[in-house]
Amino acid sequence: MGWSLGFSSDVGPAGRLDAVLVCGGVWHDFDYARLQLLDALASREQVRTRVYENYDCLDALSAADLLVTFTCDVRPDTSQQRALLDFVSRGGRWLALHGTNAAIEPPPPGGERIFSTPRVLGDVAALLGSQFLGHPPIAPYEVQIAQPDHPLVCDVQPFMVTDELYISELHGPLDVVLHTHFNGTCRGFVEGAVHDDEPRPVLYLRRHGDGEVCYFTLGHCRGRYDMQSMGVDDLGVTDRGSWVVPEFRTVLDRCITWGVGSNS
Repeated sequence: MGWSLGFSSDVGPAGRLDAVLVCGGVWHDFDYARLQLLDALASREQVRTRVYENYDCLDALSAADLLVTFTCDVRPDTSQQRALLDFVSRGGRWLALHGTNAAIEPPPPGGERIFSTPRVLGDVAALLGSQFLGHPPIAPYEVQIAQPDHPLVCDVQPFMVTDELYISELHGPLDVVLHTHFNGTCRGFVEGAVHDDEPRPVLYLRRHGDGEVCYFTLGHCRGRYDMQSMGVDDLGVTDRGSWVVPEFRTVLDRCITWGVGSNS
């Protein structure tokens, strides 16, 4: 793109950067998201990526410079939580997308369709800066620019998305770059009701030790057959959410550049 995000990253002596992509979970089209993210990473010539469905990747993580995650209800165990904290603390960068901060308990069979969000992420919730509580029904909403001069969003205007609007328990301090507003309840979730006018973070950065987390809540996608565990055999439609929005693609590409730490 000919411009720099102003970040730097330590890479190997030959300029290679090792990345780990964790993409998996429930209720989303992870095949689609995985392909989009791998394509974005592959466009950076110096990046070599290893791919996993969960956090059973500690050997790869110990040698990595960048971690990219797109998950839903993927819960790191105690040793994996410790490894994630160590990774960022020693200078790693973690680009966390969409449901990475979500641990969700579905309702029991035959029960009322209400989801709970247990606090089972341990210290990773604080590392990420948030834990998902709920979202209102998917509907269009405006994403607003909290820091117009920030290199991740400079020259990007407020934009509309049809995506899951995340209401989360926040663990600051957060350097919020994009946000939105919501006041109301999250139908179908035990938690997530909000009755104030505080902005809801959509994209933010959070420092930890020598490293940093970049969290982007957008990116919902769902195929026709991704809700079978909830008794829906075929949704009849394919949902690409924010992935079809040019501004989302622009900001996501800049987030990848942030993670790589070089011009692209």
